[in-house]
Amino acid sequence: MELPKFNDTFLPIIDILRDGRIVPGRELLRLVEEKYYSKLPPELLNQTTKSGDRLLENRIAWGKSYLKKGGLVHYPQRGYVQITEKGKSAKVETISIDQLASDVIGFYKPEGAISEKQEIANSSPQDLIDSGIEQIEDNVKIELLQKLKLIDPFAFERVILILLNRMGYGEFIETSKSRDGGIDGIINEDQLGLEKIYIQAKRYTDNKVREPDIRNFIGAMSGDTAKGIFVTTSDFDENAKKKAKAAHHTIVLVNGLRLVELMYKFGVGVQVKNSYEVKALDNDFFENEDI
Repeated sequence: MELPKFNDTFLPIIDILRDGRIVPGRELLRLVEEKYYSKLPPELLNQTTKSGDRLLENRIAWGKSYLKKGGLVHYPQRGYVQITEKGKSAKVETISIDQLASDVIGFYKPEGAISEKQEIANSSPQDLIDSGIEQIEDNVKIELLQKLKLIDPFAFERVILILLNRMGYGEFIETSKSRDGGIDGIINEDQLGLEKIYIQAKRYTDNKVREPDIRNFIGAMSGDTAKGIFVTTSDFDENAKKKAKAAHHTIVLVNGLRLVELMYKFGVGVQVKNSYEVKALDNDFFENEDI
Protein backbone atom coordinates (compact mmCIF):
# COMPACT_ATOMS: atom_id res chain seq x y z
CA MET A 1 0.00 0.00 0.00
CA GLU A 2 1.08 3.59 -0.55
CA LEU A 3 -0.24 7.11 -0.19
CA PRO A 4 -2.17 8.51 -3.15
CA LYS A 5 -0.34 10.84 -5.50
CA PHE A 6 -1.80 14.33 -5.69
CA ASN A 7 -3.53 13.56 -9.01
CA ASP A 8 -5.14 10.50 -7.41
CA THR A 9 -7.09 12.88 -5.19
CA PHE A 10 -8.87 14.66 -8.08
CA LEU A 11 -11.86 12.32 -8.18
CA PRO A 12 -12.26 12.03 -4.38
CA ILE A 13 -12.28 15.84 -4.09
CA ILE A 14 -14.84 16.19 -6.88
CA ASP A 15 -16.96 13.49 -5.23
CA ILE A 16 -16.99 15.24 -1.84
CA LEU A 17 -17.93 18.56 -3.45
CA ARG A 18 -20.41 17.11 -5.95
CA ASP A 19 -23.49 18.35 -4.03
CA GLY A 20 -22.40 21.96 -4.57
CA ARG A 21 -22.08 23.02 -0.94
CA ILE A 22 -19.38 25.41 0.18
CA VAL A 23 -16.86 23.55 2.33
CA PRO A 24 -14.05 24.98 4.51
CA GLY A 25 -10.67 24.00 3.09
CA ARG A 26 -9.57 22.16 6.23
CA GLU A 27 -12.89 20.34 6.39
CA LEU A 28 -12.44 19.17 2.79
CA LEU A 29 -9.11 17.57 3.69
CA ARG A 30 -10.75 15.74 6.58
CA LEU A 31 -13.74 14.56 4.54
CA VAL A 32 -11.59 13.23 1.67
CA GLU A 33 -9.28 11.41 4.06
CA GLU A 34 -12.16 10.02 6.09
CA LYS A 35 -14.05 8.61 3.08
CA TYR A 36 -11.19 7.41 0.91
CA TYR A 37 -8.02 6.94 2.92
CA SER A 38 -8.94 6.27 6.56
CA LYS A 39 -8.13 2.55 6.22
CA LEU A 40 -4.51 3.19 5.28
CA PRO A 41 -2.04 2.01 7.94
CA PRO A 42 -0.98 4.60 10.54
CA GLU A 43 2.63 4.60 9.33
CA LEU A 44 1.40 5.97 5.98
CA LEU A 45 -1.17 8.38 7.41
CA ASN A 46 1.46 9.85 9.73
CA GLN A 47 4.07 10.47 7.04
CA THR A 48 5.16 14.10 6.83
CA THR A 49 6.86 16.38 4.34
CA LYS A 50 10.33 17.74 5.02
CA SER A 51 8.70 20.81 6.53
CA GLY A 52 6.57 18.75 8.94
CA ASP A 53 3.16 18.91 7.21
CA ARG A 54 1.16 15.69 6.94
CA LEU A 55 1.97 14.28 3.51
CA LEU A 56 -1.56 13.05 2.77
CA GLU A 57 -3.09 16.46 3.56
CA ASN A 58 -0.40 18.12 1.46
CA ARG A 59 -1.29 15.97 -1.55
CA ILE A 60 -5.03 16.52 -1.18
CA ALA A 61 -4.38 20.27 -0.96
CA TRP A 62 -2.32 20.14 -4.16
CA GLY A 63 -5.09 18.18 -5.85
CA LYS A 64 -7.55 20.92 -4.86
CA SER A 65 -5.17 23.57 -6.14
CA TYR A 66 -4.84 21.96 -9.56
CA LEU A 67 -8.58 21.46 -9.85
CA LYS A 68 -8.99 25.16 -9.14
CA LYS A 69 -6.44 25.98 -11.82
CA GLY A 70 -8.52 23.89 -14.24
CA GLY A 71 -11.73 25.67 -13.27
CA LEU A 72 -13.34 22.57 -11.75
CA VAL A 73 -13.52 24.13 -8.29
CA HIS A 74 -13.26 27.70 -7.04
CA TYR A 75 -12.81 29.58 -3.78
CA PRO A 76 -16.04 31.56 -3.17
CA GLN A 77 -14.49 33.17 -0.10
CA ARG A 78 -11.26 32.98 1.80
CA GLY A 79 -10.61 29.51 3.21
CA TYR A 80 -13.59 27.85 1.46
CA VAL A 81 -13.94 25.72 -1.67
CA GLN A 82 -16.89 24.83 -3.93
CA ILE A 83 -17.34 22.84 -7.12
CA THR A 84 -18.07 24.79 -10.32
CA GLU A 85 -20.55 23.94 -13.08
CA LYS A 86 -17.57 22.79 -15.12
CA GLY A 87 -16.63 20.46 -12.29
CA LYS A 88 -20.14 19.08 -11.96
CA SER A 89 -20.30 18.24 -15.67
CA ALA A 90 -16.76 16.86 -15.94
CA LYS A 91 -16.55 13.22 -16.97
CA VAL A 92 -14.34 10.83 -15.05
CA GLU A 93 -11.96 10.34 -17.98
CA THR A 94 -11.37 14.10 -18.31
CA ILE A 95 -10.18 14.43 -14.73
CA SER A 96 -7.16 12.15 -15.19
CA ILE A 97 -3.74 13.71 -15.43
CA ASP A 98 -3.20 12.11 -18.85
CA GLN A 99 -6.42 13.37 -20.45
CA LEU A 100 -6.79 16.93 -19.19
CA ALA A 101 -5.86 19.56 -21.76
CA SER A 102 -3.40 22.38 -21.11
CA ASP A 103 -6.12 24.88 -20.19
CA VAL A 104 -7.29 22.57 -17.42
CA ILE A 105 -4.19 21.05 -15.85
CA GLY A 106 -0.65 22.09 -16.66
CA PHE A 107 0.63 18.54 -16.91
CA TYR A 108 -0.71 17.98 -20.42
CA LYS A 109 2.06 17.16 -22.87
CA PRO A 110 1.76 17.50 -26.66
CA GLU A 111 2.16 14.53 -28.93
CA GLY A 112 5.78 13.45 -29.15
CA ALA A 113 6.76 14.89 -25.77
CA ILE A 114 8.58 12.59 -23.40
CA SER A 115 6.53 11.13 -20.59
CA GLU A 116 6.67 12.26 -16.97
CA LYS A 117 8.41 9.00 -16.00
CA GLN A 118 11.05 9.55 -18.70
CA GLU A 119 11.60 13.11 -17.48
CA ILE A 120 12.13 11.88 -13.94
CA ALA A 121 14.49 9.12 -15.09
CA ASN A 122 16.57 11.62 -17.09
CA SER A 123 16.66 14.30 -14.38
CA SER A 124 19.28 14.83 -11.73
CA PRO A 125 18.14 15.38 -8.13
CA GLN A 126 18.88 19.09 -8.57
CA ASP A 127 16.77 19.13 -11.76
CA LEU A 128 13.87 17.60 -9.83
CA ILE A 129 14.22 20.16 -7.02
CA ASP A 130 14.32 23.05 -9.51
CA SER A 131 11.35 21.65 -11.45
CA GLY A 132 9.31 21.23 -8.27
CA ILE A 133 10.07 24.76 -7.09
CA GLU A 134 9.17 26.11 -10.52
CA GLN A 135 5.79 24.35 -10.42
CA ILE A 136 5.09 25.77 -6.96
CA GLU A 137 6.05 29.27 -8.11
CA ASP A 138 3.88 29.02 -11.23
CA ASN A 139 0.91 27.90 -9.16
CA VAL A 140 1.33 30.79 -6.71
CA LYS A 141 1.56 33.29 -9.58
CA ILE A 142 -1.64 31.93 -11.15
CA GLU A 143 -3.48 32.25 -7.84
CA LEU A 144 -2.01 35.72 -7.33
CA LEU A 145 -3.28 36.92 -10.72
CA GLN A 146 -6.71 35.44 -10.04
CA LYS A 147 -6.79 37.27 -6.71
CA LEU A 148 -5.80 40.59 -8.30
CA LYS A 149 -8.68 40.29 -10.78
CA LEU A 150 -11.16 40.03 -7.90
CA ILE A 151 -10.02 42.78 -5.53
CA ASP A 152 -11.50 46.27 -5.44
CA PRO A 153 -10.09 48.50 -8.25
CA PHE A 154 -8.91 51.09 -5.73
CA ALA A 155 -7.17 48.37 -3.72
CA PHE A 156 -5.50 47.21 -6.95
CA GLU A 157 -4.15 50.71 -7.54
CA ARG A 158 -2.72 50.69 -4.02
CA VAL A 159 -1.07 47.32 -4.65
CA ILE A 160 0.73 48.74 -7.68
CA LEU A 161 2.03 51.72 -5.73
CA ILE A 162 3.22 49.44 -2.91
CA LEU A 163 5.00 47.23 -5.45
CA LEU A 164 6.82 50.15 -7.05
CA ASN A 165 7.85 51.42 -3.64
CA ARG A 166 9.13 47.92 -2.75
CA MET A 167 11.13 47.94 -5.99
CA GLY A 168 13.10 50.92 -4.73
CA TYR A 169 11.20 53.92 -6.05
CA GLY A 170 10.55 56.87 -3.77
CA GLU A 171 7.42 58.04 -1.99
CA PHE A 172 4.12 57.83 -3.82
CA ILE A 173 0.99 59.95 -3.92
CA GLU A 174 -2.46 58.52 -4.58
CA THR A 175 -4.58 60.81 -6.73
CA SER A 176 -8.18 61.74 -6.02
CA LYS A 177 -10.55 58.88 -6.76
CA SER A 178 -13.23 61.15 -8.14
CA ARG A 179 -11.24 63.08 -10.73
CA ASP A 180 -7.86 61.54 -11.29
CA GLY A 181 -7.88 62.38 -15.01
CA GLY A 182 -6.59 58.93 -15.93
CA ILE A 183 -3.79 59.06 -13.34
CA ASP A 184 -4.07 56.67 -10.39
CA GLY A 185 -0.86 57.61 -8.64
CA ILE A 186 2.38 59.53 -8.83
CA ILE A 187 5.61 58.01 -7.63
CA ASN A 188 9.05 59.55 -7.30
CA GLU A 189 11.64 57.89 -9.52
CA ASP A 190 14.16 58.15 -6.69
CA GLN A 191 14.16 58.69 -2.94
CA LEU A 192 14.83 62.44 -3.34
CA GLY A 193 11.92 63.00 -5.72
CA LEU A 194 14.00 64.51 -8.50
CA GLU A 195 11.67 63.16 -11.15
CA LYS A 196 8.11 61.87 -11.10
CA ILE A 197 6.48 58.87 -12.76
CA TYR A 198 2.75 58.76 -13.41
CA ILE A 199 0.87 55.51 -12.81
CA GLN A 200 -2.28 54.09 -14.41
CA ALA A 201 -3.70 50.80 -13.12
CA LYS A 202 -6.51 48.92 -14.87
CA ARG A 203 -7.96 45.85 -13.13
CA TYR A 204 -9.51 43.92 -15.99
CA THR A 205 -10.79 40.35 -15.85
CA ASP A 206 -10.66 39.58 -19.57
CA ASN A 207 -10.74 42.78 -21.63
CA LYS A 208 -7.45 43.99 -23.05
CA VAL A 209 -6.21 47.56 -22.70
CA ARG A 210 -6.87 49.37 -25.98
CA GLU A 211 -5.32 52.31 -27.82
CA PRO A 212 -7.78 54.93 -26.44
CA ASP A 213 -6.76 53.94 -22.88
CA ILE A 214 -3.12 54.66 -23.67
CA ARG A 215 -4.04 57.88 -25.48
CA ASN A 216 -6.06 59.11 -22.50
CA PHE A 217 -3.22 58.22 -20.15
CA ILE A 218 -0.73 60.21 -22.22
CA GLY A 219 -3.14 63.13 -22.39
CA ALA A 220 -3.55 63.17 -18.60
CA MET A 221 0.18 63.39 -17.95
CA SER A 222 1.20 66.93 -17.02
CA GLY A 223 4.26 68.79 -18.20
CA ASP A 224 6.33 67.93 -15.13
CA THR A 225 6.99 64.35 -16.22
CA ALA A 226 7.79 62.41 -19.36
CA LYS A 227 7.51 58.95 -17.83
CA GLY A 228 4.54 56.72 -17.13
CA ILE A 229 3.74 53.13 -16.17
CA PHE A 230 0.50 51.51 -17.30
CA VAL A 231 -0.34 48.32 -15.41
CA THR A 232 -3.15 45.86 -16.04
CA THR A 233 -4.19 42.42 -14.86
CA SER A 234 -4.98 41.43 -18.46
CA ASP A 235 -2.92 42.44 -21.51
CA PHE A 236 -2.51 45.15 -24.16
CA ASP A 237 -3.79 44.86 -27.70
CA GLU A 238 -1.43 45.60 -30.60
CA ASN A 239 -2.71 49.13 -31.20
CA ALA A 240 -2.19 49.98 -27.53
CA LYS A 241 1.40 48.73 -27.72
CA LYS A 242 2.03 50.75 -30.88
CA LYS A 243 0.58 53.90 -29.30
CA ALA A 244 2.79 53.55 -26.22
CA LYS A 245 5.87 52.93 -28.34
CA ALA A 246 5.20 55.92 -30.60
CA ALA A 247 4.54 58.36 -27.74
CA HIS A 248 6.94 61.19 -27.01
CA HIS A 249 6.72 60.11 -23.39
CA THR A 250 8.41 56.97 -22.08
CA ILE A 251 5.52 54.59 -21.40
CA VAL A 252 6.21 51.21 -19.79
CA LEU A 253 3.46 48.61 -20.20
CA VAL A 254 3.11 45.90 -17.54
CA ASN A 255 0.63 43.11 -18.26
CA GLY A 256 -0.77 40.58 -15.79
CA LEU A 257 1.94 37.98 -16.25
CA ARG A 258 4.73 40.53 -15.82
CA LEU A 259 2.94 42.02 -12.83
CA VAL A 260 2.78 38.78 -10.86
CA GLU A 261 6.41 38.04 -11.75
CA LEU A 262 7.40 41.34 -10.13
CA MET A 263 5.11 40.84 -7.13
CA TYR A 264 6.57 37.38 -6.54
CA LYS A 265 10.14 38.64 -6.89
CA PHE A 266 9.69 41.57 -4.51
CA GLY A 267 7.45 39.77 -2.00
CA VAL A 268 4.22 41.71 -2.48
CA GLY A 269 1.09 39.68 -1.75
CA VAL A 270 3.07 36.50 -1.09
CA GLN A 271 4.88 35.08 1.91
CA VAL A 272 7.43 32.36 2.59
CA LYS A 273 5.62 29.21 3.68
CA ASN A 274 8.49 26.72 3.92
CA SER A 275 12.25 26.75 3.52
CA TYR A 276 14.50 23.77 3.03
CA GLU A 277 18.16 23.06 3.67
CA VAL A 278 20.16 21.08 1.13
CA LYS A 279 23.42 19.83 2.62
CA ALA A 280 26.58 18.72 0.81
CA LEU A 281 29.66 16.87 1.94
CA ASP A 282 32.20 19.12 3.68
CA ASN A 283 35.55 17.91 2.34
CA ASP A 284 37.42 20.59 4.30
CA PHE A 285 36.16 19.00 7.50
CA PHE A 286 37.71 15.64 6.65
CA GLU A 287 40.97 17.18 5.46
CA ASN A 288 41.44 18.98 8.74
CA GLU A 289 44.49 17.58 10.56
CA ASP A 290 42.80 18.02 13.93
CA ILE A 291 40.41 15.10 13.35
